[in-house]
Amino acid sequence: MKNKFFTRKFVPAAQIRRLRKGMGIFMKKTLIRFAGNFLKCGLAGWCMEIVFTSLDSLRRRDMSLKGNTSLWMFPIYGSAAFLTPFGRLLGRKSPWVRGSAYAGLIFSMEYVTGRLLSKHKLCPWDYGRSRWNVGRVIRLDFVPFWFCAGLLLERLLCPPHPGGRKASHAARQDAP
Repeated sequence: MKNKFFTRKFVPAAQIRRLRKGMGIFMKKTLIRFAGNFLKCGLAGWCMEIVFTSLDSLRRRDMSLKGNTSLWMFPIYGSAAFLTPFGRLLGRKSPWVRGSAYAGLIFSMEYVTGRLLSKHKLCPWDYGRSRWNVGRVIRLDFVPFWFCAGLLLERLLCPPHPGGRKASHAARQDAP
């Protein structure tokens, strides 16, 4: 039997309008979801940075526990929303593989944004005093922190399905 779609000489205008409308709705929902994820990541990043810098003041015995951040950091942390597709791709891998991949991606983004901001003398961080720095914009001794931050952002961006991953996978296999 021939496929009806390809045997017609034209596609009705009403069908084209439905397709365009459906695609517009899909794109709109995708952009809204991305904007929400961008805000979540930006705010989560700011909060993590403030806590992290506060703990550094504790190391110096400064009990005021003042943390700090920069407005430049919000879009940098917000860009972690681009990790969502990686979270879906890596979903079945072990936490060691996923965390390592996230740490590598975060390091790459930190390096690129750090170099770009340094070029314009706007970089809010300078790791030049650390012996583990790369280009004064990333620190290799921060691998465990970025590893954990990546897994935390994964939970924020790709929450597990009700019933867990294995239950949802079994349900998909049983579905017609």
